[in-house]
Amino acid sequence: MDASNEMTTSARIRALASEGMATAEIARKLGIRYQHAYKVLKVSILSPTPTVRQKRIAPSSTPKPPLPLSVLTEGGFAPAGRWMFSPDEELIVDVLLPKEVGVYAFVKDGFALYVGVATMGISKRLYFYGRPGVSQRTSKRLNALIKGELLASGSIDIYVAIPPDLEWNGLPIHGSAGLELGLIKKYALPWNMRSAG
Repeated sequence: MDASNEMTTSARIRALASEGMATAEIARKLGIRYQHAYKVLKVSILSPTPTVRQKRIAPSSTPKPPLPLSVLTEGGFAPAGRWMFSPDEELIVDVLLPKEVGVYAFVKDGFALYVGVATMGISKRLYFYGRPGVSQRTSKRLNALIKGELLASGSIDIYVAIPPDLEWNGLPIHGSAGLELGLIKKYALPWNMRSAG
């Protein structure tokens, strides 16, 4: 790709973002990788965070609010660690994480950026964010986002909750999966691609 095409793609990314189009939608529309669109917007200081919420929601509906740390802690989330770089510049957590199945949130400046469910256990799930496999698209995407935030401004805290499984009319309900989905549906979470829908 020559420089003029690259400039045109970057300009189109910025123009679509200024119209309120979500980063994922821009990537699909232009046939480019999500990370490319995200990096162009990040460098342009047109942060993709606010626009992700507005375009995908019907104009008549109210945009979702951000998820404050206070809501998480009042709901039972507890601090579990912090993302950091190892001496080898690998992404690691500063303490041992719980091995139980649960829900985790990445928090920066008092608001959740991302919420996820760890059906394999919190420690194991977050390990894959630090060392994503070749086919692990979400882990690779989050790895890049976490590293970018750490390089830009310091720290990302990790909060966890381990809700019990429940039952409804004799049928099992996965407590962690239900909590994650409920938070994604109610709050604007910039790094959760499903949060916009």
